[in-house]
Amino acid sequence: MLWSYILKLFVLLPLVCGLMVGCLWLWRRLESRMPGQPANRTIKVQETMMLSPGLRLAVIEFEGQKLLVSVGRGGVQLVDKAGGLPK
Repeated sequence: MLWSYILKLFVLLPLVCGLMVGCLWLWRRLESRMPGQPANRTIKVQETMMLSPGLRLAVIEFEGQKLLVSVGRGGVQLVDKAGGLPK
């Protein structure tokens, strides 16, 4: 009786863990293919680029302006801002 419990534990535990990991992996793959973001958002991240392991540049659209910001361990800093968006 004890051996059957241990056998079931060693078979079913990796199976359940594998199913959980598989579901999370599938969710991440399909999440990027879902239809666009809600239209009522006022802030949109247009593009990001990693410069070093602790530093990233991001282009953010906010109220018709594009802002270039630096995101690092020390915080977020405005690098440059562009005028209105082209029509």
